[in-house]
Amino acid sequence: MVSEILRQRVRQRAGNRCEYCLSHQDYVMGQLQIDHILPEAKGGADYEENLCLACEFCNQHKWTKTDWPDPVTGKRVKLFNPRKQNWSDHFSWGDDGIEIIGLTKTGRATIEALRLNNPLAVTVRKNWVNAKWHPPEL
Repeated sequence: MVSEILRQRVRQRAGNRCEYCLSHQDYVMGQLQIDHILPEAKGGADYEENLCLACEFCNQHKWTKTDWPDPVTGKRVKLFNPRKQNWSDHFSWGDDGIEIIGLTKTGRATIEALRLNNPLAVTVRKNWVNAKWHPPEL
């Protein structure tokens, strides 16, 4: 069980954003969740360096995944780890600020595994762009 103090540290470190798709708590329905980067089912524990903040959609699609095939090479690669990797090294926003672009094999695999550009996410981001809420500054 993750303590409330640790939850608050994770939330503050993430800037109240999903660390995978960068959706802000103010713009999503429901509470952002604590995600185990290495899932508990695969031996991950409740220590700070194994925890990140995730929206419900990303968290549900990540589930117990730790790797996924890169859609370009077909080789399985580790998914993005927000504790050890920088988001902007692996992802960028498309010119319109709506779709997430994978810059590396890790980025591409993570986009596929977590369905970061699913139709609902793209529609919501388009509305956020129109409202000038998105994309976030990195």
